Amino acid sequence: MVKQRASTNWQTGRPTPSAPDDDPYLWLEQIEGARALNFVKRQNSRTLEVFGGPAAERDRDALTAIYDRPDNIPYVTRRGGYLYNLWKDANNPRGLWRRTTLEEYRRPNPSWDILLDLDQLAVSEGEDWLLNATGAPPGNHSRWILSLSRGGSDAVTLREFDTDTKLFIHDGFILPEAKGSGVWLDSDTLVLLSSHGDGMAATTGYARTVRLWRRGTHVDQAAVIFETKAAHVSVGCSVDGTVVPPRIWFLDATDVLNCVVWLGDETGAKTRLDLPSNIWMRSHCNWLALKPRESWSVAGQTYAADTVLVIPLPAFLAGSGQFEILFEPGPHRALQSFFWSAGKLVLCILDELRPVFEICTPSDHGWNREQLGGLPDLGVVDIWSLDRDPSESNGDLLAHVEDPLTPPSLILMERGVATPAVLKQAPKTFAAEHCVVTRHEAISIDGERIPYLQTGPVRQTGNAPVHLSGYGGFGISMKPYYNSTLGKLWLDCGGTTVQANLRGGGEFGTRWHDAGRLAGKRLSHDDFAAVAADLVKRGVTQAKRIAAESGSNGGILITNMLTRYPEHFGALFCTIPLIDMRRYTKLFAGASWLAEYGDPDNAEEWEWLKTYSAYHAARPGQSYPPILMATRRRDDRVHPGHARKMAAKLQAMGYEAYFYEHAAGGHGYGKDNREHAGLLVLGLRFLKSRIGWLDAESSAR
Repeated sequence: MVKQRASTNWQTGRPTPSAPDDDPYLWLEQIEGARALNFVKRQNSRTLEVFGGPAAERDRDALTAIYDRPDNIPYVTRRGGYLYNLWKDANNPRGLWRRTTLEEYRRPNPSWDILLDLDQLAVSEGEDWLLNATGAPPGNHSRWILSLSRGGSDAVTLREFDTDTKLFIHDGFILPEAKGSGVWLDSDTLVLLSSHGDGMAATTGYARTVRLWRRGTHVDQAAVIFETKAAHVSVGCSVDGTVVPPRIWFLDATDVLNCVVWLGDETGAKTRLDLPSNIWMRSHCNWLALKPRESWSVAGQTYAADTVLVIPLPAFLAGSGQFEILFEPGPHRALQSFFWSAGKLVLCILDELRPVFEICTPSDHGWNREQLGGLPDLGVVDIWSLDRDPSESNGDLLAHVEDPLTPPSLILMERGVATPAVLKQAPKTFAAEHCVVTRHEAISIDGERIPYLQTGPVRQTGNAPVHLSGYGGFGISMKPYYNSTLGKLWLDCGGTTVQANLRGGGEFGTRWHDAGRLAGKRLSHDDFAAVAADLVKRGVTQAKRIAAESGSNGGILITNMLTRYPEHFGALFCTIPLIDMRRYTKLFAGASWLAEYGDPDNAEEWEWLKTYSAYHAARPGQSYPPILMATRRRDDRVHPGHARKMAAKLQAMGYEAYFYEHAAGGHGYGKDNREHAGLLVLGLRFLKSRIGWLDAESSAR
């Protein structure tokens, strides 16, 4: 622990929970402000001076080489008989957009047809281009809309591209930079969901209108066919080509958990569906599949939260409420996702954190169920349709299989139920022979059992250097993936890694998520601290040897470990973080997260928000562990001001706090493999040094 040095200026402790708006660091929210950029420059130099150097550069180069390996898996999606892939390596750091056939892809070294070289494009246009997304119209696979991002930001420019000529279409669909996307209705019509234009953005920065943009017309002439209030999160829209004419589904997202669903056509929304607002919905042909987040009573029957229900869409539109149940949750059995593939509904389930998959097929006599076999029930198994467009799917599925000590495999299941066949196998990137994976549970502050996964040496010394991670937000489940970074730079060095399944995630369904959001967000932080304490209790390590890392929503988590549980940790690494819970709704996309955290402008909700707003809770005279905060200047989702201000306040109070900011990039760790590797190495070297786990060169320094 590093206790704060004496400070003669009591004002360094501002802002506080009782005076939340007395903020002397608001100038750091000016992203390109001269004073703010000078702060960033000085902070970056200081951080690199302490934790950079030749050893860090060697680690960065070693990690970059792993990310750039030619035998890494090229993940693909199929459209019109071709498999498409975006490939990055040392020679192509921004990436090659390319395609091949399934027959060719099966070969050890397939031949690829390169459609667009992003590095060449960036040089020729003098822009920091990355490819964000792609989409082709139904029945026409030569003209695509490409979403190009400057440095990885969420905001994109849309440009039409011809895969036959491999050129952008100069008089095609082109839209300047804005948050949003375009969905093809047909080869000459784009359904536009973009914040570009006057009055087209919600307060969150996302699109508040759906427009129909015809070829040959200016975007200002595109008719608005659906819109929502500016105070809502966004609109959504999808075109269902599994029926003729295609259906258009419109979504009015009131917050990140709730939306109103409408069915319509190219003239606009026609029918509002009588559904709960907090529902997952998937339509395919003439079927409707639903999963409500809360219990739902309809037609005299009550269905539990997280139950999967199906009904013929025409019957539902006619007023029927006679659903059939395809999945029922349990205390530790929860649906993770579901999707349609060639008329079959695929259910992706976690049962006691083990992956289970069921394929449900409608027939004249009800629904036939079949469990997908030939896949492991430990580790991670992710499944999706090989075909990008459901209307083109023949039922082929892809599975991604891995665990903390086994590198990923890409598996093809033709027609969904055939014997799985391995298409690609990723290389091993670290020595796993000395490690084992074990599951454990910690008891949180309220008695809840918190699962966590430990990977490391068979025999523990009681002084293990532990890397602890978690997330606990937005219903996102943390899965035990193969992590080349931690494998190479932590496990191979004799360390132990731990991944915690905190409340606020989706591992056990809605009840697990709801327990860790709003006022319950503190519980997810209590869970994380309980895992750290359990590692000490079990004799794995000591508190001073625990290094914790997380980012984004996990930024709240890590900074709460600093202010609420400093005695449990030796060092903290906080990335692209959300921290200031007083102003988060006023910064970029923050207003879209009210349903996860609450509204700081509501006095009642601020009462709980201030309990985990570490920016306000941090105060002088405490024994806080060292912390490094890293962010990205072009992150247009979580404002870099969060990390800047927290670092400035901690340093003003005399704590050991470091800061690093990349000039470019969006809400991630790097715009290319080298940049990604560099940030992770910086963070890991900081963590290692501050828990007393140094290599010879670091010790000498």
